[in-house]
Amino acid sequence: MYAILDIETTGGKYNEEAITEIAIHRFDGDQVVDTFISLINPEREIQPYVQKLTGIYPKMVRTAPKFYQVAKRIVEITEGTVLVAHNAMFDYRILRTEFRRLGFDFQRQTLCTVALSQQLIPEAESHSLGKLVRSLGIPVSDRHRANGDALATLKLFQVLMNRDIKKGILREVIRAEEHGELSSRQLKLVASVPRDIGVYYLFNKEGALIYLGNSRNMQAAVNAHFTGEHQPGLSLRKETREVQFERTGSELMALLKTHMELVTNQPVHNQPLRSAVKPERNQIQVNGTPMSLEGRQLLLVDKGRKNGERSAIWLQDKEVKGIGYYELNHQINNIHILENLLTPVSDSTGALDVVIDFLNKKPILKAIEL
Repeated sequence: MYAILDIETTGGKYNEEAITEIAIHRFDGDQVVDTFISLINPEREIQPYVQKLTGIYPKMVRTAPKFYQVAKRIVEITEGTVLVAHNAMFDYRILRTEFRRLGFDFQRQTLCTVALSQQLIPEAESHSLGKLVRSLGIPVSDRHRANGDALATLKLFQVLMNRDIKKGILREVIRAEEHGELSSRQLKLVASVPRDIGVYYLFNKEGALIYLGNSRNMQAAVNAHFTGEHQPGLSLRKETREVQFERTGSELMALLKTHMELVTNQPVHNQPLRSAVKPERNQIQVNGTPMSLEGRQLLLVDKGRKNGERSAIWLQDKEVKGIGYYELNHQINNIHILENLLTPVSDSTGALDVVIDFLNKKPILKAIEL
């Protein structure tokens, strides 16, 4: 017996979200035998971007039942079932969080249709719900509303069940009750990371660096590693015992630091850097303006890690010479000061590729001629 589930939430800080809408279809493998659909009064603010995405606004949920008023119904309709959802760990975590607030330990086996579709339809261009159902010709309505997405997941699940002829893959993907969300240790690791731009580092129990990455929201990125259903993610979260981070303030600085440290450290769970042969690059584009690199020295300036600070990337004749930070009252147009202030870059060619690729897509504060 399965409970096909989708929930919409308020958004907001990790583990502070609340449910705004829920849809559950109890499915016996052949037909739906029970259904529960309801808006929920989350008793907290719905984030503006979520309102726009889902179309669920505060006035719609003001008179809706609160979670404690529907909790018994949710327990009953999911009793003895495997919870099925697209990105099941998210829905299961939110449900368990809501029940935990009521002092109840809600546990169910879970099955993620992302993981199942990756196994049974590996050739799919995307395993997101919208793109996957469209590629399969499954009609969908009311996307990003609980019942619309739950019905799409139900139809997808039926297709996947038919593809799993021996039923072995289906059994392999089902997760035990206690494995459906982050452990208390993992929750603490995620909570220790800020929601800022920077580079984060994952270490195993021996203290070895096993993965490093960068993100505009480091906490969300680390959480995604722990909740992803793909195999590298499963291995990574089992091994991770410590998370460290470094704020960079600038997205470009985060990319450069990641590149430099991958060259130096080569963590086992990162993809090895590929040294592609590229044509010689003689110019960069800063905020839409082409600038020659031939025989010139430039300082690319962007946001720093705090007020009164700027990040700096020193370019000299088609090489990245150094990166670092300076206070606004620093004298930075002196080459000797830059050499002492900034960290030298060993892989200057690869770093220049990172800089050029970024500047072709996004702006920075300014470039200074030295």
